Amino acid sequence: MLTAVLWGLAGGSSLVVGALLGLFAPIKKKIVALIMALGAGVLISSVAFELMDEAFKQGGFDAAATGLLLGAVTFFLGDLAINRAGGKHRKRSEGQQEEGNASAIVLGTLMDGIPESVAIGVSLLAGGTVSWVFLAAVCMSNIPESLSATVGLTRAGHRPLRIMLMWTAIALLSGAASGLGYMLLNNADANLTAGIQAFAAGAILTMLSSTMLPEAYAEGGAMIGLATTCGFLAAFVLGHL
Repeated sequence: MLTAVLWGLAGGSSLVVGALLGLFAPIKKKIVALIMALGAGVLISSVAFELMDEAFKQGGFDAAATGLLLGAVTFFLGDLAINRAGGKHRKRSEGQQEEGNASAIVLGTLMDGIPESVAIGVSLLAGGTVSWVFLAAVCMSNIPESLSATVGLTRAGHRPLRIMLMWTAIALLSGAASGLGYMLLNNADANLTAGIQAFAAGAILTMLSSTMLPEAYAEGGAMIGLATTCGFLAAFVLGHL
């Protein structure tokens, strides 16, 4: 379990790195958007060829398909509720967070990261090790995500200390979610483990398509599609070497 917590913290700590960059060394919006798109492409590849492939091997088509759809629907409903509560612009960099609700923004940001953390913990159960490609994908998506949101939160009037405390808490909770996933599913039925892995995959895909990629496109324009494809190809090649 401790190993799962540490790997979850490793992925979640990139949120703190992005927040620090957003506060003290802001990067141009187009570059942030391109990094975000690359990370999204790597995550899509990891979801397809690692999470879903492993879920299918363990539990078959029924467990993989059911888990994927449940994860997608759960994230969709959660995201809808968060948006209505005032967390719609949690990833924006222009200060739109000023119009929202602080608690909803924090909850929405946490919800975005939980599926990735659970996937890290479950992958330890499935294969005994965490895929470094998947971990790299999590970091590549987390850094520009927190960087962009931090710039927006700063412009909306939130204090730097409060922003850093928020990202630190989310990083710690990411580690806890990874460890909890590992602990609860240790020695569980293979179908259940496969279903949870696919559930995380569905939530991640829905998160990418509904929040991360639209934000990247809004900031980076037409190049985002190409960058996403390059990220997907890089992860595919590295995962099959």
